[in-house]
Amino acid sequence: MIKIGLIGAGHLGKIHLKLLLSLKDLYQVVGVYDLDESVRTEISKEFQVPCFDSEESLIQAVDAIDIVAPTTAHYEICVSAIKNFKHVFVEKPLTQTVLEGRKLLQLVEEAACVFQVGHVERFNPAFQAALPYFSQPMFIETHRLAQFNPRGTDVPVVLDLMIHDLDIVLSTVKSDVRRISASGVSVVSDTPDIANARIEFANGCVANLTASRISLKNMRKSRFFQKDAYISVDFLERQMEVVQMENLDGEAGPFDMVLDLGAGKPNKKIIFEKPEIKEANAILEELKDFANAINHQKQPTVTLEDGLAALEVAEQIMEKMNSGLNTMNF
Repeated sequence: MIKIGLIGAGHLGKIHLKLLLSLKDLYQVVGVYDLDESVRTEISKEFQVPCFDSEESLIQAVDAIDIVAPTTAHYEICVSAIKNFKHVFVEKPLTQTVLEGRKLLQLVEEAACVFQVGHVERFNPAFQAALPYFSQPMFIETHRLAQFNPRGTDVPVVLDLMIHDLDIVLSTVKSDVRRISASGVSVVSDTPDIANARIEFANGCVANLTASRISLKNMRKSRFFQKDAYISVDFLERQMEVVQMENLDGEAGPFDMVLDLGAGKPNKKIIFEKPEIKEANAILEELKDFANAINHQKQPTVTLEDGLAALEVAEQIMEKMNSGLNTMNF
């Protein structure tokens, strides 16, 4: 049984706490801490868990810490937990800056603790269902659009929304980033509310990402194009579909859809698949993954290195938007 504490009792923190309490065979929730005394007192009463007066006292009392505090606080809390040899789960983005993330990487290597970053879309059942179909995507297009909500506008939309898709793209494309182009517009916030980025990889793959937090409707869709296949993942509706092509062997059936590529080339048979998606709570699954990594002394699905890689690209995108330049070579 892993003794765990929660730091940060806001909207997402309450969701984490509820799920941790449901995983009775994996976790013992020792307590919660929030900078706001009234908030931590209220959540303590609501969920019947002890509240602590400081981050340090809670960290000392547990085996692992779940950090759902504002991003500005991530680094200091993580440093304290690592120096006390505690396992760490921290919500995305990893830290405010890449430099902070790199310092954490050095500390974790010395402490040999489990460190997981909360890039929850990796555990989305639609993306999980799509994983077996990926085979070197060469063009990726993502749209992550959200209706305006004041919560989260303290950070640029790249860190608030786009970073989800950056992690998905980086986990799918096994190649180094070569060039980034980006632009952004501030509409209602002091930082960009709409952003677009084009990422070119060394293997030739191109990813085009769009994020907005002032849209009229919510959308979280990604499309992956690769040799003889198109894969669509709807993270919001938790659906995915695959369109594949294969050489037509023999005569086409009466209901077959066939693509004629012209003289000298074999006709292609088009196959549509829409796999059944198993119901799953992505946050619950990532918390299970964290426990599994601790109990079996293994790397979690989303490592500190993964979180840092997404943050590095996000920071480069924000630099591009701030500088007004169109491209940057690496």
